Amino acid sequence: MNLAGKTICLGVSGGIAAYKACALTSKLTQKGADVHVIMTQHAAEFVSPLTFQALSRNPVYTDTFDEKHPEKIAHIDLADKADLFLLAPATANLIGKIAGGIADEMLTTTLLATEAPVYIAPAMNVHMYAHPAVIRNMQQLDAWGYRFIEPEAGYLACGYVGKGRLEEPESIIRILEEQAEQAEQAQDLAGKRVLVTAGPTQETVDPVRFFTNHSSGKMGYSIAEAAAKRGAAVTLVSGPTQLTAPAGVKKVDVVSADDMLQAVLSVYDEQDIVIKSAAVADYRPVQTSDKKMKKQAGNLVIEMERTTDILLTLGQRKQHQFLVGFAAETEDAITYGLGKLERKHLDAICVNTVGKDGAGFQSDTNEVTYLNKEGKQQHFPSNTKQQIAHQILNEILADMEADEV
Repeated sequence: MNLAGKTICLGVSGGIAAYKACALTSKLTQKGADVHVIMTQHAAEFVSPLTFQALSRNPVYTDTFDEKHPEKIAHIDLADKADLFLLAPATANLIGKIAGGIADEMLTTTLLATEAPVYIAPAMNVHMYAHPAVIRNMQQLDAWGYRFIEPEAGYLACGYVGKGRLEEPESIIRILEEQAEQAEQAQDLAGKRVLVTAGPTQETVDPVRFFTNHSSGKMGYSIAEAAAKRGAAVTLVSGPTQLTAPAGVKKVDVVSADDMLQAVLSVYDEQDIVIKSAAVADYRPVQTSDKKMKKQAGNLVIEMERTTDILLTLGQRKQHQFLVGFAAETEDAITYGLGKLERKHLDAICVNTVGKDGAGFQSDTNEVTYLNKEGKQQHFPSNTKQQIAHQILNEILADMEADEV
């Protein structure tokens, strides 16, 4: 996407990485963006506001009470006219203030008033970035829909080596362009109802034990988030995970395979697209105990029984829904995927090989092949699960359009 003509508010907070914000301002201006810089008091200790004024060709804001135009309230005017808000660098202090709803100077006051998308590019010491308070604050902002541009790992100004270095200006701009392009495409799912299942299930043995698997839920959560950003009304049925529900997504928490079956069937009829990415237990104990099973001499044998095959059930009941399954395999992934596609009456299936570097459970990246009932095989090489999610949705929409012709 071309950033020309876009109004960008650049918030600069007080870290040594503020010098990179100068290059960022220059490059955004060269792209044709209308850049308005807001600096914290501590940021002005590192770089003069005059530098940003010269690079942006706009007044620089440092004081809530310095009203440059008497006919306007500066922080409201900036908040309203911004197409996007970029915080670079974002210190631990600034992130904490935003998460706490604090508005005690020009930058935080404007942030609290804006409805524009906010992108946060953190920069701080490696240990600060890993502190539980900082992690908690970033998780809160992520849940509210703020978007993070992850810092790099490398040599830091404090002398440490690790994650915390502000992403380079060129990379920040590339990310802004990519995400803005996605946002412009994004409403292609408006009016659609999308159901996504994610995460593992847990099958109880006794009050302290259960059977489960290695699924983190990251792929399903990424699909739910991508669908919501593209305008869909999304329901996410999730097994137990450590993930926060994406903004704008209705999350239904379940534990067992039967819980997931009931939750999915309760909303299935009204869905347009169903993507079952959860790793559901195939078996559960025949008998469970309401008291902790005590250790006995010798081996323990637990008899297992099949759980209801959720995907097969959905395939048998399918009417108008576009039904997509997932198959995590360790070998012959395409062969097993094609068999599952036909046997369970699916419209498409996404297959991947677990255990492969950069793919499968727990990983932030994935490598997937999309197969549809018409015989198409579309391979998506290793990428972030967020990007893979958008690629899957692109294929689903293309198939749905082809079915309507």
